[in-house]
Amino acid sequence: MGLFDFIKNAGKKLGIGGDDDAPDVSAVTKELASHDLGTDKVDIAVAGDTVVLKGEVKDQSAFEKAIIAVGNTLGVSKVEAGELKIVEAPGSAAKPPKEPKFHTVKKGDNLWKIAEAEYGKGKGAKNTVIFEANKPMLTHPDKIYPGQVLRIPDLDAE
Repeated sequence: MGLFDFIKNAGKKLGIGGDDDAPDVSAVTKELASHDLGTDKVDIAVAGDTVVLKGEVKDQSAFEKAIIAVGNTLGVSKVEAGELKIVEAPGSAAKPPKEPKFHTVKKGDNLWKIAEAEYGKGKGAKNTVIFEANKPMLTHPDKIYPGQVLRIPDLDAE
């Protein structure tokens, strides 16, 4: 665990480069900070089309959201988060995160279909759980796009 794949030519464009240009560190840092996820103790490095996240986040949700916030950026094909740890309270020991579950949106997908695919037939109404788990990166349930990666939380964890 620690290396997550994304689609390089899908996502939010940062800066003024072309579609294949890797975003620079300051643009990725600004993008992550804009979501106010509690990632102020996260250091970011960019190596080609890979973003490396190191440091601490407050919980599993912030860990997963940090990965998708930078991964769903044009020019990023991988996010390395092997050195990103969870520290739930000041002074407590850092712990490794659980393996997150992600879903890459395909053409024709909507949150209802994704919920049924991930949680089982008849569970489409759980689409609101997926939407809430992906806020603030998602601002509207109908605004998803092919290639975008979404968090799929455990139903009992959120």
